Amino acid sequence: MSTRHHMQLPREILVGPDAINEVQRILVKLGFNGRVLIISGEKTRFIAAEKVEKQLKDAGYNISLRVVSKASVDEANIIAKEHMENKPALVLGVGGGSVIDMAKVVSNKLSKPYISIPTTASHDGIASPRASIKGIDKVYSIESEAPLAIIADTNIIRLAPYRFFASGCADLISNSTAVMDWKLAHLKTGEYFGEYAASLSNMAAEIIIKNAQFIKEFNNQVIRLVLEALISSGVAMSIAGSSRPASGSEHLFSHSIDLLTENTALHGEKCGVGTIIAMFLHKGDWKLIRKTLKTIGAPTTAIELKLPKTILLEALLKAPDIRPDRYTIFNEIKLDRSKAERILKETAII
Repeated sequence: MSTRHHMQLPREILVGPDAINEVQRILVKLGFNGRVLIISGEKTRFIAAEKVEKQLKDAGYNISLRVVSKASVDEANIIAKEHMENKPALVLGVGGGSVIDMAKVVSNKLSKPYISIPTTASHDGIASPRASIKGIDKVYSIESEAPLAIIADTNIIRLAPYRFFASGCADLISNSTAVMDWKLAHLKTGEYFGEYAASLSNMAAEIIIKNAQFIKEFNNQVIRLVLEALISSGVAMSIAGSSRPASGSEHLFSHSIDLLTENTALHGEKCGVGTIIAMFLHKGDWKLIRKTLKTIGAPTTAIELKLPKTILLEALLKAPDIRPDRYTIFNEIKLDRSKAERILKETAII
């Protein structure tokens, strides 16, 4: 018996130098001339959001700019409540991954579309239809709409520290084990597996592995390549109807760290280390993953993540419980403290 499979994809994607100057033109093209809510961060406000605000105000738009200091479910609820009676026609997320995830959640609560305007290329959330956002005692994976448009200015992204860019590359590399976990779940539980979405996600990972030696050049050509891969990864999730093509056991490990400690490691950095572990457990070429991460300048050890090895050990032990509904390689392996420590040592993470 066939079932309906709903896909939602961005209508407009603009990547390149000075793309941010085209926001008003794209809004006109999409038919928006009403009130616009801009969500941004404390730093990205000055880098990009105020430019967008001025551009739209000069064109006659009624703009509300909301600056968030820390992304959270509670903060998203507050912003949505503030704008519930006088809803904007559109929400713009102007900032890094956490800001864009906030925009997703707020737009979802307001039942309004959003546009993704990234200031970094730190993870594939810039194009995905899901938001990962922290609550008091868990990391929420919240279903949202795909962005109506993505406007990625390579000049602005080059202003961000290279570390953010390397994090985005690490997040893309993690697609390789996410797809392995997805296929495993299909074989063991009968969960839907989309061949095309899986192939698109794998291709995004492979393009980073293949071009690892060029990534550190961090020029507009390389940034465009990585942005296109990040957007493709997000599109793969839209096609699949879930985060499966780009989120598996390696992401559970990353989220587990988030719940254990307030850390400064970036999402993609943690997922990269998680990919080494996941590939090791899948009996794949984990050494290639580690070598690629080293080549692009992403962390491969607890020391490089600036996290104590005890946190990584606890994170690995707790990772299988982060999303009990998601079947991954962790379901195939009974982890105890001794085995978890052995895995971290054999992969040279600790």
